[in-house]
Amino acid sequence: MTGWIAVDWGTSNLRAWGMEGDAPVWEVATAEGMSTLDPEGFEPALLAAVGDRLDGPTDVFACGMAGSRQGWAEAPYVPVPAPPGSGDAAVPPVSDPRLRVRILPGLSQADPPDVMRGEETQIAGLLAREPEFDGAVCLPGTHSKWAHVSAGEVVSFRTAMTGELFALLKSSTLRHSLGEWEEAPFLDAVSEAMSRPERIVTDLFRIRAAHLLDGDGTGTSRLSGLLVGAELAATRPWWLGRPVALIGAEKVRDAYAAALRAQGVPVMPHDAATATLRGLAAARTAMAG
Repeated sequence: MTGWIAVDWGTSNLRAWGMEGDAPVWEVATAEGMSTLDPEGFEPALLAAVGDRLDGPTDVFACGMAGSRQGWAEAPYVPVPAPPGSGDAAVPPVSDPRLRVRILPGLSQADPPDVMRGEETQIAGLLAREPEFDGAVCLPGTHSKWAHVSAGEVVSFRTAMTGELFALLKSSTLRHSLGEWEEAPFLDAVSEAMSRPERIVTDLFRIRAAHLLDGDGTGTSRLSGLLVGAELAATRPWWLGRPVALIGAEKVRDAYAAALRAQGVPVMPHDAATATLRGLAAARTAMAG
């Protein structure tokens, strides 16, 4: 039996968990992310993933890109400052009577313009565990988010396209000069980019030149370090003088933790899936009244 279903619906993937109370009892993941579906395709994709687990009418609480304008049903953004996980959920039309779906809204910021979908649920999960947290939250990924959290609210946030730029540049002329990731050259490149972020467009080509002239095999480390360093330089107002909660998948989270610790920043790592489930469970409890 499944009490309810938690769903994190990203651009590239769908992850769903069967929940009993606040505890997951099963998990399934597919590659049917938002980018592969039209609005009519979301219900069939969800049923393909979880349909054999449905014994009757089941509540489904979803966060992420299912609530985008190109998703299943648009869940309007809640402007900051606001508690993460607040606002009205979208209720998409369904044909299968076993599904009772609610899609959580994201957050928006007017000046400078910015939006997030999905990450706010992870921040809500952090606050469910640490309700007195006051500081910065970093959520590294394809589009890294930096949020200032205080008094239970997201006060402001910024997005950095670091992960997407890394993926694009890995397919550029630099693809001939990459190798295995290593922490030491990564941190060296972070330091370089933070001290001279205006030179990143020229420092990037040094990766190619160093490989051609010296056989340097640290291209992957230097590429990621230069981009993360430029991100840290741009987001200094969010992390300087504040504790930073890092929420993400282990590999990318550990890289950001090393970069921040090298700047003397206290870092508290958190698992992304765990934070997501806590945030969805908190939203379910709040909506139940």
